[in-house]
Amino acid sequence: MHCSLHVRAAESGPVFGTTSQGGRSPAAKMSSKRAKAKTTKKRPQRATSNVFAMFDQSQIQEFKEAFNMIDQNRDGFIDKEDLHDMLASLGKNPTDEYLEGMMSEAPGPINFTMFLTMFGEKLNGTDPEDVIRNAFACFDEDATGFIHEDHLRELLTTMGDRFTDEEVDEMYREAPIDKKGNFNYVEFTRILKHGAKDKDD
Repeated sequence: MHCSLHVRAAESGPVFGTTSQGGRSPAAKMSSKRAKAKTTKKRPQRATSNVFAMFDQSQIQEFKEAFNMIDQNRDGFIDKEDLHDMLASLGKNPTDEYLEGMMSEAPGPINFTMFLTMFGEKLNGTDPEDVIRNAFACFDEDATGFIHEDHLRELLTTMGDRFTDEEVDEMYREAPIDKKGNFNYVEFTRILKHGAKDKDD
């Protein structure tokens, strides 16, 4: 769950917000798609209702997009099958024990309010730069700080609201990629938050 959630957060960074030509970026387009999607009714319980006060509307929308991406069968709840399908789409083969462990973190059915409570408490007060970097780190099994551009392209074009190859190309124009095709996500995260360095630096 963390991977999907954080990737959605990463996609909302400044580089994805608008294009240099003033057009709509991949993430802006994705948000527009999501806005039209059917949303589930939020019925916050008394114990968790004030979790919505922890975030502004744009943050809540990011969490909602993450929830929708994990909720593969669109029933308004995240269940073990949803988790399995999401992880399988990432090339993982999770065991039942692993899935049960993830589900056991929740005291009850995982609707959006529960999801926001579980992950909101973990992310509240976290440096957004760390959140974005950790999103990419989910796909960097050897903790090198790099993801090969072909692998990242596959993830972006097959997960959730899929990017087109042209949209990935647009992102890669801003990205630090070495001659071997390794995408430096640590540096890319810094660029998202602070802007690109001058070439003379």
